[in-house]
Amino acid sequence: MTRHEQDYICLTDMLKAKDGDFFISDWLRNRNTIEFLGIWESVYNPAFNYGEFAAIKSQAGLNSYKLSVKEWVQKTNAADLLNVALFGQTAAQWRAAQPDEKGSMREAASLEQLVVLSNLESINSVLIQQGHDASWQLQQLNAIAITQMSSLIDAQSIKQLSNR
Repeated sequence: MTRHEQDYICLTDMLKAKDGDFFISDWLRNRNTIEFLGIWESVYNPAFNYGEFAAIKSQAGLNSYKLSVKEWVQKTNAADLLNVALFGQTAAQWRAAQPDEKGSMREAASLEQLVVLSNLESINSVLIQQGHDASWQLQQLNAIAITQMSSLIDAQSIKQLSNR
């Protein structure tokens, strides 16, 4: 996938490819992938289930081990707190409401939304380090998203960037 002349790997495109489910399942068997996902979730997801993660991590890399994305989300409580804070819905809710849309919620986001999302990721990591619970984080992140979106939508310089 290319966006603004930058190349990205898109998991959605991997799934659409022939044997896409196999690629993702195979990728999720890799110990390094599981460790990366565990680090990401521990930074961005205050409700992350470390117990289930430890069980998954102990099995990762074994030839007999298989894990689907759905199982990962269910077992570890992987959440999209930032999507709810900014877009008001989870990725699954967005997908259900946009069945004909190609790509993901974030791929369909505006420039302003992507800027705010980047800011929210940084702010959320600070809130997690400070030990705040998920519901308080969501309230704070949502208020910040509203303020930043209002500022960016009114900013003339952002309008100029969007028109390029």
